[in-house]
Amino acid sequence: QVQLVESGGGLVQAGGSLRLSCVASGSIFSINRMGWYRQAPGKQRELVAGILNGGNTNYADSVKGRFTISRDNAKNTVFLQMHSLKPEDTAVYYCHAGAWSARLGQNDYWGQGTQVTVSS
Repeated sequence: QVQLVESGGGLVQAGGSLRLSCVASGSIFSINRMGWYRQAPGKQRELVAGILNGGNTNYADSVKGRFTISRDNAKNTVFLQMHSLKPEDTAVYYCHAGAWSARLGQNDYWGQGTQVTVSS
């Protein structure tokens, strides 16, 4: 089992910046990827950015060049640095971890979500 706790959301004006953090605990040795998803009201949850254990990253087209995902393995933490925020970035942001174990196979774990609101 993996537990994820996010922090860093809030209210910011358009053009501003925020940094989200997600601390993983539990069976962290089983994690093979982490990422950030978001869900706006009335919309499906979508991938924002992901990072593999090897460091490879991927981003949604809508955030490329503005958002950066990174990991601090020593602190079991993944970050999402967000710049040039737009009102359409407003959503609940969820931390995600993919983990594999011989007993459970591949599983997905989610944080509780943190609200990001960008005012125009």
